[in-house]
Formats: sequence, C-alpha cells, structure tokens
Amino acid sequence: MANSASGMAVHDDCKLKFLELKTKRTYRFIVFKIEEKQKQVIVEKLGEPAESYEDFCTHLPADECRYAVYDFDFLTKESVPKSRIFFIAWSPDTSKVRSKMIYASSKDRFKRELDGIQIELQATDPTEMGLDVFKSRAN
Repeated sequence: MANSASGMAVHDDCKLKFLELKTKRTYRFIVFKIEEKQKQVIVEKLGEPAESYEDFCTHLPADECRYAVYDFDFLTKESVPKSRIFFIAWSPDTSKVRSKMIYASSKDRFKRELDGIQIELQATDPTEMGLDVFKSRAN
C-alpha cells in the first residue's frame, strides 16, 4: 500500500530482510533506496555480518539520499556485549531538493514498517553519523 503523503510503497523485501537482520543477524546493515519510477522503497545493498562500519559508509552515496539500518555492536561500561539497531536517514546537502523532500516525507511511514528500530539518526554528512555518534547514542 502506498504512503498517502509521498505515494511510496514499501517493497516486501525491505521488511523481510530487516526481520532477518533483527532476528537472525544475517546482515550487518541494509541500505534502502526509493525507486521513483516504481514509487517504492527497495533494498539496494545488504551488508554481510563481517563487514565493517567503514564498509557500510562506502554504500551511502555522497550526493543521493538513502535510508539505512545498521546493527551496531558495542560493550557497555560493565563490558557486556550489546547491540542496537540504528535507522539512518541519509540526506546529504549536495542531493537534489526533490529527492530530499521525497525521502523526508516517506521516512516516518517507512520506519514504522521496520519494527524493532531502536535509535534514529538524521545525517547530512559523514560526521553526523560517525562511530563516536553511534557509541554515544547506543548507551
């Protein structure tokens, strides 16, 4: 079903792959893209569990918007291993205004489709979603 605000549907694959990331930890990250012609959000890239944060960053284009989820592993102050699922709304300053508007108007509905997101980040450049930001928001 399309989102009334922007007319974007969410491809079933988005929900299925997110569920696999959340429950089976099959992926480290997922990058999602809005296909304007098809008027839907699709999976663009699946990151293998062994891929790093740096690998993830290479899949966010410098001049195009994307949505992404990242399964972030960390140690608590008590050295207990934990993980948090981050949702990143990637909207670089250099992307087209129309693209920013479509991604912004579709974000909340898309996020609701992905049940289990724990932390949301809005980023316009890499410094706004650096590992230090992840670490400070995860605790």
